[in-house]
Amino acid sequence: MVFGPLKIRIYGDPCLRAKSKPVKEVGAVERMLIAAMLETLTAYKGVGLAAPQVGINEQIFVVNTGKESFAVINPKIIKFAGSEVMQEGCLSIPQELVNVKRPKSVEHEIMEEGCLSIPHVLVDIRRPKTVWVEFTDGENRHIQAELNGLVARVFQHEYDHLQGKLILDYLPAKERQKLVSQMKDGSYPAKVLSEDDDYKRKI
Repeated sequence: MVFGPLKIRIYGDPCLRAKSKPVKEVGAVERMLIAAMLETLTAYKGVGLAAPQVGINEQIFVVNTGKESFAVINPKIIKFAGSEVMQEGCLSIPQELVNVKRPKSVEHEIMEEGCLSIPHVLVDIRRPKTVWVEFTDGENRHIQAELNGLVARVFQHEYDHLQGKLILDYLPAKERQKLVSQMKDGSYPAKVLSEDDDYKRKI
């Protein structure tokens, strides 16, 4: 069934700032929405699209990196860091070693991100390179996964959309206010991306 690309909501639309509601059940309506969102993603040559971006405040987003394509419903980010077990001792308890599980440091990466709902704007965003997540997929299966690299970044970006959070929120307050003013009066200098960087504005 062909749905045609859905209309992308642009910055200023209240849907982009509302927190999305959990999906009670993945049924025919949800699958039709997912199919339409994937078609929209293909039309815009994107890598990620959240339901609020098409005017629906439900906890759904789709990802298509070219290597993998999947739907995400009711996502949770379980943790950003791993953990490791090491033997530790204590001077007050001689000759005793105990296995202790402690969190490992989180490796972050700063990259420019754009957004279909905020055309021509790129923001440097620092995010964890690895995340552990759980969600329901389009076939109503419960998924737990470790995500890395681009997929991890897209997941976090789309997860933000479900919380009503946008890439502009990562900017310092004064810089954000200046940029928003420029966007409103049309004085913001549009960024031109190469084909290699094109994905940045497609999430």
